[in-house]
Amino acid sequence: MDEMMQTQALYRDDAYAAATPATVIESSEAGVLLDRSVFYPRAGGQPGDTGTLVWEGGAMPVADTVKASDGSPLHVPAPGAPLPPPGTTVEARIDWTRRHRHMRMHTTLHLLCAAMPGIYATGNQIGAEKSRLDFDLPEPPTKEWVTEKLNELIAGDHPIGERWITEAELDANPGLVRTLSVQPPRGAGQVRLVRIGPEDAPVDLQPCGGTHVRRTGEIGRVEVLKMESKGKQNRRIHIVLAEDTP
Repeated sequence: MDEMMQTQALYRDDAYAAATPATVIESSEAGVLLDRSVFYPRAGGQPGDTGTLVWEGGAMPVADTVKASDGSPLHVPAPGAPLPPPGTTVEARIDWTRRHRHMRMHTTLHLLCAAMPGIYATGNQIGAEKSRLDFDLPEPPTKEWVTEKLNELIAGDHPIGERWITEAELDANPGLVRTLSVQPPRGAGQVRLVRIGPEDAPVDLQPCGGTHVRRTGEIGRVEVLKMESKGKQNRRIHIVLAEDTP
C-alpha cells in the first residue's frame, strides 16, 4: 500500500465517531482498506471493531478489524460477503454498542492501575462481556476491596483526555509505562498519553493507543468477578459491567 494513501484513522481523534463516508483503496478476501475509517484495529488487548461497509447496491459485514502492514485498519469481511471494488464510496459503520462497551472496559483497566498504584500489568484482554488484567503483585487486596475502590473512582466522574509526548520524553519518564507485556508503539517519534483526571493532578496517566470514554462516570458500576493466581506473583483479575450480573 502506498504510504501516501495510508488510512486516516478517525478513531484516534474521536472515539465517538460511529460512521463515516470513505473510499475503497484496496479490496480482497483478506480485507478492505479505506482512505478513512472509524474502525479500531485489534491492538493492545482491545479487540478490533466489527460493523458494516454499505454502498449503493451492496453491503459487507465486517467480522474483524486488524492492522495492515502500515498500521492502517484492515476491514476483514465475513465469510462469503460481497466486496466493494476499489474506488467505491462506502459508509463505514461500526457496531457502536460493542465498541462503547470496549471503551468502558478499557478505561476501567486504566483505573485498576490507579486503584493499585504498585501494580504493573503483565497482560490484558478487553471484551464486551468480560475483561481481565494480569499483574505482578505478591500480596493483592481482596476482590471486594478492588470493586469498591474502582467504583469510587468511577463515581468521581473524572474527565479523560490525551496529549502527545516525544519518545525521548517517555524514555526520560519510564514510570509512565504501566505494562510489562505490551510496550507503547514506537517509530513515529511521538507517543499518546491517556490521562484520567485533571492535567495538574491526574488520577492515572499512561501511554495508550486505545479508545476510551470521555468521563469515568460513563462507565457505570463494575464488579470484580474473581482474582486468581497465575504464578508466584502474577495475579489475574476478571471484571464485568455490573449491569451484566444477575
